[in-house]
Amino acid sequence: MSKRNSQASKAAARERLRIEREKQARKEKARRQVVVAASALGILAVAGGVGFAVVQANKPSAWETAADAKQVSAPRNTEGTDGTTVIVGKPEAKKTLEIYEDSRCPVCATFEQSVGSTVEKDVADGKYRLKYVGATFIDNADQGEGSKNALSALGAALDVSPEAFLKYKAALYSTEFHPEESEDKFAEDSYLLKVADSVPALKGNAEFRKHVEDGTFDAWAMRMSKTFDESGVRGTPTLKMDGKTLTAEGSENPPLTVDQFNAALGKVLKG
Repeated sequence: MSKRNSQASKAAARERLRIEREKQARKEKARRQVVVAASALGILAVAGGVGFAVVQANKPSAWETAADAKQVSAPRNTEGTDGTTVIVGKPEAKKTLEIYEDSRCPVCATFEQSVGSTVEKDVADGKYRLKYVGATFIDNADQGEGSKNALSALGAALDVSPEAFLKYKAALYSTEFHPEESEDKFAEDSYLLKVADSVPALKGNAEFRKHVEDGTFDAWAMRMSKTFDESGVRGTPTLKMDGKTLTAEGSENPPLTVDQFNAALGKVLKG
């Protein structure tokens, strides 16, 4: 091979090498651009995700929205502003027993299991009427929802009839269905509907079921809870008649047996 051909071959090789290096350089540049773009998109995605999370965190809960509702759908068989006055019994009854309860309250369950049927019979006999005020403070203590949800469901039962309301209230507090205070079972619509199946007037009642699942009376429940908060009562169960709090003899505790209840009630009825 001549010296000239050798130099030409080397020049051609150098040119091929230069072209190949430029090609690789272009590929590397394109790769870096893709990486940078992907990183930018990732940063934007993260920022967007954080922004969405912040918005969601600051978004009011369904119960907060219900509490702030301008209009309230009150159940039938209620009275007063937003239907927060619930009185069950014969109109001719001269006395009214006020009862303040939280659906998740274990002491309320003890009272209802022991004395509830006596109260129900007294109301049916016209001995006195029953004024019910529902509370949700146990939810506030543990960030639960069961007290509010059960109160809304009680509104759905009251919408059916006062009798259905009393039977459903009794079922919620029963030994069969009332959960431990630490278990927020009443937060589940399915559980509230299961309890309702034990009440003939509510079992298979499509309208009642719809009201529970749709939260028709959620805003009403929050208004009722506010009524309790403004009542000055600080514990449940609390029983009052003629402005006097009924307590077990020799204590400041609510009467939790039929004998204690009848003794405390008798004094007020005679007064």
